[in-house]
Amino acid sequence: MTYLLIGGNSGIGLATAEFLQSQGHQIIAASRSGDRLTALGIPVQPFDAKAPQPLVLPETLDGLIYFPGTITLKPFHRLTAEDFLSDFQVNFLGAVHAIQQALPALKNAPAASIVLFSTIAVAQGMAFHASIAAAKAAVEGLTKSLAAELAPKIRVNAIAPSLTDTPLASMLLGNDAKKEAAAKRHPLQTVGDPAHVARLAAFLLSAESAFITGQILRPDGGLSSVRTF
Repeated sequence: MTYLLIGGNSGIGLATAEFLQSQGHQIIAASRSGDRLTALGIPVQPFDAKAPQPLVLPETLDGLIYFPGTITLKPFHRLTAEDFLSDFQVNFLGAVHAIQQALPALKNAPAASIVLFSTIAVAQGMAFHASIAAAKAAVEGLTKSLAAELAPKIRVNAIAPSLTDTPLASMLLGNDAKKEAAAKRHPLQTVGDPAHVARLAAFLLSAESAFITGQILRPDGGLSSVRTF
């Protein structure tokens, strides 16, 4: 299979690239930076979610994953219009641009899959998350709309993780005390592992998930739905 990764040079994206490559799939990537992907032998072309460039794509793609994201955590009264716009551009409009460019190649596949990323903060209200939650809520709406529009040939799903131990989350998990405190907020008493989310992304790309579309999957340690008291 041939998969297009948008972003993916660190965290969940890099873990996904490594896992898909280990399964023998052909990976191409478009990313703002690509040194780690290039080190894996994956061809990388430039992609900036705030100023998307035309992508050079093969005639056929079996799947696309969009990884770029942000964590803008501020009290609502301190959020500016620029904060909201930046989050919307990176998380939502960047995905729109990538999907629109890849759509002809995805349609050429016998069956294809698109995987997007949301956040637990859409389903579970969290203080200081207004901007990123709003942007990711748009991603969830896009996921369901495209799943309806592109069925039956192209499936579209989203993954909405809780806090995961990635470079993007380093300000929240920068030391052992922060990691322990974050872990205790989850019923499973741990934060997310990029490798686990990567395997979920790979599953959604694969034929093993052929009966799944329009879904928001939540690898969140039970935080959005479980109480242990």
